[in-house]
Amino acid sequence: MKILVLGSGAREHAIILALRAEKAEHEIFVSPGNAGIAQDATPVAVDVLDGGAVTAFANEHAIDLVVIGPEAPLVAGVADALRERGIPVFGPGKAAAQLEGSKAFAKRIMDSAGVPTGRAVRATTTAEVEAAFDDLGAPHVVKADGLAAGKGVIVTSDRAEALAHAEQYLPAGPVLVEEFLSGPEVSLFFLSDGDTVRALSPAQDFKRALDGDAGPNTGGMGAYSPLPWLAEQFGSEQEFVAEVTRDVAVPVIRQLDAEGTPFIGLLYAGLILTPAGVRVIEFNARFGDPETQVVLPRLVTPLSELLFAAASGTLEDQPEPVFSDDVAITVVLASEGYPEAPQTGRPIEKLADAASVEGVRIVHAATAGPDAPGGDLLATGGRVLNVVATASDFGTARARAYDAIGRIRLEGAHYRGDIAARVAE
Repeated sequence: MKILVLGSGAREHAIILALRAEKAEHEIFVSPGNAGIAQDATPVAVDVLDGGAVTAFANEHAIDLVVIGPEAPLVAGVADALRERGIPVFGPGKAAAQLEGSKAFAKRIMDSAGVPTGRAVRATTTAEVEAAFDDLGAPHVVKADGLAAGKGVIVTSDRAEALAHAEQYLPAGPVLVEEFLSGPEVSLFFLSDGDTVRALSPAQDFKRALDGDAGPNTGGMGAYSPLPWLAEQFGSEQEFVAEVTRDVAVPVIRQLDAEGTPFIGLLYAGLILTPAGVRVIEFNARFGDPETQVVLPRLVTPLSELLFAAASGTLEDQPEPVFSDDVAITVVLASEGYPEAPQTGRPIEKLADAASVEGVRIVHAATAGPDAPGGDLLATGGRVLNVVATASDFGTARARAYDAIGRIRLEGAHYRGDIAARVAE
């Protein structure tokens, strides 16, 4: 197929690498991409927020499938423009993408669908935030209602800190103050064609910047898949996935369809396993980052077949996706100062040395070409690279990942040293 992928991060690179790993030789375009992605797809200059521009490119180049990676084009309605012209696109329309674009919308859909989640109060003023704090108690959970690039959430027992976070986002719109839920967190992806749902393998990510879940929230510092400990509570991973599919994914997809806003694309369910059962923390309307980087390398079923079936309304004809027994972990290399004030423009050295480690692939999140021919790539953002390692067991995968990331040289860079440590014991 001819495939156009929209996006520039590690999630998009992971999608493209999965497509490249198939037996079929696809022609893959990407906009805007990054320096690493450019080695695996053809970069093109298309405004990813302009549905008309994306549609024109797709028509001109006879694109068979458009895959929308990040949330901003989804919320901007790019998928709607493509569907109106009959172009298969993997990604929900503007209305359905509000499941991620608005936390309040997501809560309403969950309530209507009977999906288990925590209590939440929508607040538009400081006084309403404080009243919600009094009602729900500490620790305080405050979320910006709109898109915030993974940085709009705070969980803290410090009331003043929580209030300051709320006041940072209130000028732009409402915030949600939510009930604090405790337990291990799980990310689970679902493919949907608006009617049928197919689940992928679960993953766990690490949001805090520092070891031991210390430091500020980030967009994600690492992840691993599968989750062998799910068997302790649910009997098996398969039984867990079946429960969440039945109680969360299917009701949400049916509710959106009933409201005339079918969800076509990737439903990301952020879950927490509380003593009272599984609860939804949040939904995203696209593949999660960095979980995609560990889920897709384990996928045996051709990704292109799944994405095209979802985009063209034929997912019911696809069997459940098959995954390898291998495990995967990813460790994120972040720039100095991330997440508050990342330092960019610095050279990244020894990438080839890192990539030479058995079972390792380097997935690029924020890199640009060298200043001069033959020079080193440059870091252009907070999360710069993902080192992804696969193996038959977590101990080997961790050893490979940390061997590789330890070889990379980027001034001031940092990474967590405890990704998947629990499951490797």
